[in-house]
Amino acid sequence: MTPKKDVQSAKRLLSNLPIVWDGRESILELKEANFNWRQMEWWGFYFEHLCYERLEGSFEIPGDRYGTARTACFDIKGSINWDLKAKAIKSDDHRSILNDTKAMNKSIKEYGAHGLIIALCDVEYNDNDRTFQKWHQELKGGKSKYEINREQRTSVSRYRKTTAKLQEILFLVVTSKNISSLEIHHQGRNSNGKPRPPKYMLNYETVKKFLVDRIRF
Repeated sequence: MTPKKDVQSAKRLLSNLPIVWDGRESILELKEANFNWRQMEWWGFYFEHLCYERLEGSFEIPGDRYGTARTACFDIKGSINWDLKAKAIKSDDHRSILNDTKAMNKSIKEYGAHGLIIALCDVEYNDNDRTFQKWHQELKGGKSKYEINREQRTSVSRYRKTTAKLQEILFLVVTSKNISSLEIHHQGRNSNGKPRPPKYMLNYETVKKFLVDRIRF
């Protein structure tokens, strides 16, 4: 299998994805699957869940591991490693944070390329009363430590996405020839003071440099 055949296979398997993702229904589906249902950005994890269901058997899940942490691995692997991402198309920030720079560099060195499968979605947000947010908190059994700490810092809570409508899936391939078009995201430091490893970041204004195929819904 080659990256081109990876894309052909993934396109065939993902072409019938549901288009409208209702927040409550999606979170309950994630909860039933015991897959990241507590996360605030549920819709990104719902995209991963849908992909895993359909790509299992045709791709390795997860892909190669690049560190000791349980989560330190690429999402799927065909002829190359692929990461799954979701992006709101009407966002003020036209960028997506990708994976660890060393990990992606290693993946490209070993296989000649690294892939990204990105769902572009139109999203709707919580109402002023934050009914969706309250529902999700109740389902989780109360506020998380992060939310409690945020309130203690008097930070303003972000509005939660209540619905996502899938518009398009992009298939991007990063190689040694175009990787310089990615930006670098510096993550700051861990609680122990050690710097977090930098990650690559995709600016969607440069997406054509990586685009090999797409599915429009």
